[in-house]
Amino acid sequence: MNVAVMKTKAEQGLLEAFDAVSGKLPGGAAVMARRAEAIGRFGALGLPHRRIEEWKYTDLRSSLKQALPPAIDDRTPVTIAELIVALGPLAHLDAYRVAFVNGQHRGVLDDFGEASGLEVRALAADLTAAPEKLAPGLIDPSEYDGAITALNTAFVTDGAIVRVGDGVRLAKPLLVIFVRAGREAQAVAVRNVLSIGAGADATLIEAHVVLPGACQEAQVNSRSEVSVGKGAAVRHAKVAVDSGRTVHLSNWDIWLDAEAAYRGFQFTMGQGLARNGIRIGFGGEGGKLDLSGAYLVRGQEHVDTTLVVDHAVPGCESRELFKGVLDGQGRGVFQGKIIVRPDAQKTDGKQMSQALMLSEDAEFDSKPELEIFADDVVCGHGTTSAELDPDLLFYCKSRGIPESEARALMIESFIGEAIDKVEDASLRAALMAYTKGWLAGSTR
Repeated sequence: MNVAVMKTKAEQGLLEAFDAVSGKLPGGAAVMARRAEAIGRFGALGLPHRRIEEWKYTDLRSSLKQALPPAIDDRTPVTIAELIVALGPLAHLDAYRVAFVNGQHRGVLDDFGEASGLEVRALAADLTAAPEKLAPGLIDPSEYDGAITALNTAFVTDGAIVRVGDGVRLAKPLLVIFVRAGREAQAVAVRNVLSIGAGADATLIEAHVVLPGACQEAQVNSRSEVSVGKGAAVRHAKVAVDSGRTVHLSNWDIWLDAEAAYRGFQFTMGQGLARNGIRIGFGGEGGKLDLSGAYLVRGQEHVDTTLVVDHAVPGCESRELFKGVLDGQGRGVFQGKIIVRPDAQKTDGKQMSQALMLSEDAEFDSKPELEIFADDVVCGHGTTSAELDPDLLFYCKSRGIPESEARALMIESFIGEAIDKVEDASLRAALMAYTKGWLAGSTR
């Protein structure tokens, strides 16, 4: 006997929103067919909830109370000066730039000039001619069945298509900016397709920021698909900073060819509820992964990092380090799974997650996992949570350092270990500036 599950207000609202805006979304008949299939999948699945193991600690079905209207053909004016203000510390980066406002490309804010070997296009302009851009993900077609991916496919309005040619070494990072603006509460869905050619070398930075005075409530669904060619070296970062009431749902799919080296970093701050999903697959021997992240949580904010590293071929290496600082009633979640397939001999995989608890009411849930089906491997994982060391705090105070300053120094040192994994010095400085700003309002 089949039992029908009653849809929540948010689930019903999402289905109704698609009916209302589907005719205004970019793309031709083939894209519309993909969108219709995706919203059908979402209708069957509903929002993820705690009975789904991967969502055990982030019950989106209970947390998401309503569906905000999708941002379609948004024309909220944003100037270069306003964009710089929204970027904050990131404005100091010397980088090529492509910008999107409320999910739509805003060409007047771009700046990538004569970048030889770099091709950047807006997804919306390509959808009619290239509907495959909304095809299933790079890692596992079953991921397409996920409710969040299905919603992204159904509602996506735009995003960046980036191609770095074979053997090209980008002189500067490429900064892909998604800025929220305007006083209306809206939902935004964007997708990036990033392709790095064989032997290329590039730095890619995604920034999700908000214009001062913009509505505090928003729902963001962002997906990035990154393919790294043979022997290429890529540094890829995402910085998501908001006003504390946004729902930010993010997915990264990363595919590494033989001998590719990928360094990824995610920084999350000021999100009401954030879910950062990451899936990495190795497609050839000799691949190297270094994935890390830092998140700062206060009040009743909630940040969930869930990743899967899939070693399917021999001789690859992976490293993961994630650190969080939790204050107030904030909650941090880390779920990290390393899979070593039967043929993936000589795998070297290590993972660590750590949380610093600044409040007795904060919560940290960690679930590291190893699934090993090969015998010639070196793998390990660990997780810790702790308060500030009172002895070290006393030592600092005994040397004349005020308590608030000593606490800030200790927190900076803790989170700095993760931020130091970022190779670009300007980006490291920007992340530390964000951290100092956060601490200015949280140290006691």
